[in-house]
Amino acid sequence: MNQRVTAILLVALVISGVATFLVYRAIRSRGAQTGAPTTQVVVAARTLEIGTLIKDGDIQMGAWTGVTPPGMVTKKDGLIGRGVIAPVYAGEPVMENRLAAPGAGGGLAATIPPGMRAVAVKVNEIVGVAGFVVPGMRVDVLVSGVPPGPQSNNENPQVKTILQNIQVLSAGQNYQKDSEGKPVVVQVVNLLVTPEQAEVLSLASNETRIQLVLRNPLDTELTKPPGTTKSALFGGPPPAAPTRPRAPVAPAKVPPRAPAQVTSVPPYQIEVFNGDKQSEAKFPRPTEEKK
Repeated sequence: MNQRVTAILLVALVISGVATFLVYRAIRSRGAQTGAPTTQVVVAARTLEIGTLIKDGDIQMGAWTGVTPPGMVTKKDGLIGRGVIAPVYAGEPVMENRLAAPGAGGGLAATIPPGMRAVAVKVNEIVGVAGFVVPGMRVDVLVSGVPPGPQSNNENPQVKTILQNIQVLSAGQNYQKDSEGKPVVVQVVNLLVTPEQAEVLSLASNETRIQLVLRNPLDTELTKPPGTTKSALFGGPPPAAPTRPRAPVAPAKVPPRAPAQVTSVPPYQIEVFNGDKQSEAKFPRPTEEKK
């Protein structure tokens, strides 16, 4: 009885093994017939940061299975010496939109779109070390200080938002000299702005203190915060809206008076009858009656 059961089990194992092998060969042959095409593309041999100039050892050829997406680089020709404007990680295919135009070079200048400017803004250590001002983030720019004017109060500084939804190009450290001429490390953030915004930032950097406020990159709505003052923090009245000086009003033109019309006073008229003859006599009215 035991030999019979053992024989049945051996036959079943052999049949299952043969069936599994046949199914495996069928699936493999079918996959080979319907396999996606493979294309050789350019991939990064190491992580390429923003501003890197591509060298021959930075890229290599790799296989890409399936349809090649638009913009994927398939040849090394013309890539050497081009700047990287967006990070490319090791083993990742190189895309054309992550590279600067041929001849544009590398560094921060290659990442600036036409018509825009990069402005370096010095921030405090808390903002820089916190690590939130990284490339690609969006920030608002606030300034605090005492506004000019004869009615300004040095003990009541104000804060106001001057720019919103500004892109951060880069963040790092720079060396400057202090009041004694010694080199010190300062945190510098490069912001992508328009030429008009660059003028505003330049003046604000020299005359006020700048603070950056992080915002959600998906939140692109521009608000109109009224700003606040030091006295308002302690329950004082909010800052009054700035009043624009009124334009001088030109005096109304008075039309010239028409010359007075002199009405003539009719004289006295007397009819004189002499027989069958009739005549008229006129006498001027007295001066008192003309008035």
